[in-house]
Amino acid sequence: MNLEFAKNKMLSGKKIILGITGSIAAYKAAYIIRGLIKKGAEVQVVITPSGKEFITPLTLSTLSSKPVISDFFSNRDGTWNSHVDLGLWADVMLIAPATASTIGKLANGIADNMLITTYLSCKAPVFIAPAMDLDMFAHPSTQQNMERLRSFGNYIIEPSEGELASHLIGKGRMEEPDTIIRNLETFFSSRQDLQKKKILITAGPTYEAIDPVRFIGNYSSGKMGFALAEECARRGAEVTLIAGPVSLSAHHPAINRIDIQTADEMYQVASSLYPAMDTAILCAAVADYKSEIVYNQKIKRNKEEKLSLHLIPNKDIAASLGQIKTNQQKLIGFALETGNEIENAIVKLKKKNFDFIVLNSLRDSGAGFQVDTNKIVIIDSKGEKTHYPLKSKQEVASDIVNKLVELFE
Repeated sequence: MNLEFAKNKMLSGKKIILGITGSIAAYKAAYIIRGLIKKGAEVQVVITPSGKEFITPLTLSTLSSKPVISDFFSNRDGTWNSHVDLGLWADVMLIAPATASTIGKLANGIADNMLITTYLSCKAPVFIAPAMDLDMFAHPSTQQNMERLRSFGNYIIEPSEGELASHLIGKGRMEEPDTIIRNLETFFSSRQDLQKKKILITAGPTYEAIDPVRFIGNYSSGKMGFALAEECARRGAEVTLIAGPVSLSAHHPAINRIDIQTADEMYQVASSLYPAMDTAILCAAVADYKSEIVYNQKIKRNKEEKLSLHLIPNKDIAASLGQIKTNQQKLIGFALETGNEIENAIVKLKKKNFDFIVLNSLRDSGAGFQVDTNKIVIIDSKGEKTHYPLKSKQEVASDIVNKLVELFE
């Protein structure tokens, strides 16, 4: 059975709560329902009062073949809609679109409508697809609320960039229905394919001290490595995440995080742990060089003198792990290039003894450091290349882990 055919069967028979809130993107919910029903899912719509201003319950009920739930009490005869029963019934809950208001209520347990109470009662995984104007999405309160929802174990389907209802261009446009449905398919098709696997992941930059206040570093945010850690853990792996100095949080309980600062510290931890691992994914942007002398006091500026630093190479973590790798172990590397990308990545692949290498180029818009998206090429040990379009780093993590699973199979 090929992967695409397997995915097409993954939603068959699944019970899905679709939560709809008051956003212009509510019209996309009709396409989501249609797509889920075509794949064999059973869909129960729960809509907020303001959501009904954007799309009618009649449309939603016709598509889902179920009465739409909006109020606690649908009649005045003593009957009521049980959010508890709904939460127990579902295999997954999807809230799309999710407004800034609803995201705030979800994050803080403000149960003032049927959708929020259903969410609070839901025992199933929850996916949230934000939709709002770019300034609302970028606001610290929205970002903090989404980070809190992630910490609860919810999955955020990042919005895309494009023209918004305000006619401004920016990030906040709800992801397209087909992509949202693929997120659910991937979740169900790959839930435990890394069960019992022990995976070591490095993420973020390293900081190499010059004096007590200055260092040599790079622009890595750690987002790609953390997305890989979450994806591997979600799919059943026991993950050890060696993280450089980043501001990110690891949420899944199966992730054991070890924080380091320098390349030497990352080398010591990775070298000691890798022999007990099934796989290492080396996503960190490790500094190649460090200052030979680290000054004890802050270096003072002297207008009359030039400051010279003598740099010496750090230990090569990837090459060291490649030398001790056994036939039962996998080793995955990354290459961030600015020119001659394919050639340089293939040289690195062979030199470090990787099973495959993930190439991204700073010449591709939306790829590289400090962004939420990436565009990659995976090159395997035979030199075969698989090109992927620009995607969120969560989706890229899924693509990379799918390739890793193929190695195990």
